[in-house]
Amino acid sequence: MDDPGALDLLDGLEGPARAEREELLAWLREEGLADEAELARATGNGTIVLVGAARALGTGERYTAREVAETGGVPLELWLALTRASGLTVPADVDAVQYGETDVEAARTTRRFLDAGLGPDQLTATTRVLGRGLAQTAELMRQTVMELALAPGVSEKQLAQTYAGVARNLVPLVGPLVEQMLLIHLNHAVREEVVTADERQAGSLPGAREVSVAFADLVGFTRLGEELPPDALERVAERLGHLAGQVVEAPVRYVKSIGDAVLLVSPDPVRLVATAHALLEAAEAEGEEFPQLRVGVASGPAVTRAGDWFGRPVNLASRITTVARAGSVVADHATRKAIGDAGGFDWSFVAERRLKGVPAPVKLHRARPRGAPA
Repeated sequence: MDDPGALDLLDGLEGPARAEREELLAWLREEGLADEAELARATGNGTIVLVGAARALGTGERYTAREVAETGGVPLELWLALTRASGLTVPADVDAVQYGETDVEAARTTRRFLDAGLGPDQLTATTRVLGRGLAQTAELMRQTVMELALAPGVSEKQLAQTYAGVARNLVPLVGPLVEQMLLIHLNHAVREEVVTADERQAGSLPGAREVSVAFADLVGFTRLGEELPPDALERVAERLGHLAGQVVEAPVRYVKSIGDAVLLVSPDPVRLVATAHALLEAAEAEGEEFPQLRVGVASGPAVTRAGDWFGRPVNLASRITTVARAGSVVADHATRKAIGDAGGFDWSFVAERRLKGVPAPVKLHRARPRGAPA
């Protein structure tokens, strides 16, 4: 075996740490998982235990950004823009080796999208949304693998073998899963986007549309952050997202979680307010350990871009939530007027309030399930 010290792969290591590193390097060489240049780079940036996993994932460092773009047939500037949009760091030196076979395949796929007619702006927007969601998925998977791999006294070699094993055996299942989930969500999204005759004549997608928006947030979440450790606080916020996912049914859509709040949108204000009450009940069923919720609802024209929503009702619903009492659903006058006597709600006028960032006073109404105590 070549002397690893010749490449300074053992510099600064003594005793058991040096022996562990020698064992890891011997395994990587015997399995053919890295050449000497890769070992040197991984040693320098502290990722030596991930070299085996990187080879299995096709992300071992073999190409420069320039080579990836050229091999994939994509302009370098576009490739760098897509890298930024996905949430990844753009290299300071485009001729530095830090990309693998998977990056080359991604560039080739980009070329196919361009050839199919997608423009750079459309590709960038799609990449930005995918990158945001998949970055969260990758972080969760990393945490799961760490929990599986870490144990008292685990060696570098054992840790590297665990990472490589997961990359070989589990990661190939992720691609089909992501594809299947994307197709299912795409089917639902297309079903909800009915193109009207006017839009066909205009040849363009609709702009703003009338929707109702609900923000539900956890009461006292900031104070709770002073009392609970970060991991416990994270579980509370995750639980809210889980509860929202359980109660939401079409045409209500669960858009996103924002820290201690969730955003729901629907073209049907009756169904949205009913869902808001269902979410309140679900939170109360969690028991005294779970914070109470409060919900603000507003209606009006809004636009959707890249899976998110923008417009006055989004901002207004968020502001209403800040003045709503715990355990209540409070709506603006537009929502109250749109619902009328439908939905089986009892309404009470709350007040006409000035809300931060809203120029005119807003009439607020509280909705209760019919027959519920005031």
